[in-house]
Amino acid sequence: MTHDRGRAWDDDDDDAWDDDDEAPDDDSDAEPTVPCPYCREEILEEAPRCPACGNFISAEDHAGPGKPAWVIVTALICLGMAIWWAFASG
Repeated sequence: MTHDRGRAWDDDDDDAWDDDDEAPDDDSDAEPTVPCPYCREEILEEAPRCPACGNFISAEDHAGPGKPAWVIVTALICLGMAIWWAFASG
């Protein structure tokens, strides 16, 4: 086998180049990427968060703000009424 400009000559066929030693032109093995909807940086398609800006990509992955304020206020009012009732009736 002789080498000419980084390409190997195929011994089986005198007129054919062996393309096994060349790197593929396309990135078929690379994972698919999409632009981040917030900062437009390229990220992996399956990424739950953007590594550049830190935003969650889908609402399902978002941790959320927690409990709504009305739930906390209602719980505090009920707790206050229970404490008031315990001290007022004693």
